[in-house]
Amino acid sequence: MAKKKAAAREYLWLQCTETGDLNYRTEVNTKGGMPEGLKEGLKKYSPRLRRHTLHKVKRK
Repeated sequence: MAKKKAAAREYLWLQCTETGDLNYRTEVNTKGGMPEGLKEGLKKYSPRLRRHTLHKVKRK
């Protein structure tokens, strides 16, 4: 029987900075810390505004 490794991944939500909507959920590796690209935010599509906006990380 094989043992399972401990989960080193965590789910994060990406929240739109303009509307406050939680539009995307992503999975990151928590073992090495938070990636630099996620700290400042990502430009993602906001369906409510119908354009790309800055999305910041929100932990639930």
